[in-house]
Amino acid sequence: MPEIGLAPPAVPYGADQTIYVVVDCIGAPSACHETEIERSELEAVIADLLAGRFNAPARVVAFNTLEHWSRDISRAVAEEIRIRCDIEGTAVPEYIGDFVAHYTARGAQLALRANTPTF
Repeated sequence: MPEIGLAPPAVPYGADQTIYVVVDCIGAPSACHETEIERSELEAVIADLLAGRFNAPARVVAFNTLEHWSRDISRAVAEEIRIRCDIEGTAVPEYIGDFVAHYTARGAQLALRANTPTF
């Protein structure tokens, strides 16, 4: 019988499954937290981001406990969101605009241009 107050593990021991966690910020950057619900499919993470289910996503991390690895996949997720919006001919939704701009090449190029002095 499980102890009261202890949550079951997100990935059962021995399960060869990758879990995705979105780190979401509320207000100040120091107020970031992991979402309480992990996703076992990357498509669900992308759909939730596009649907506005997060306040201010800061990072997406993938974990695989059987293979003993974790990776920050924020750049890949941001690029996928940008590609989908480009294909649909729509702008990146405002609520994930900062996330996408931060992790994509376009966002990095704009940041470099903004910080480059003109002579």
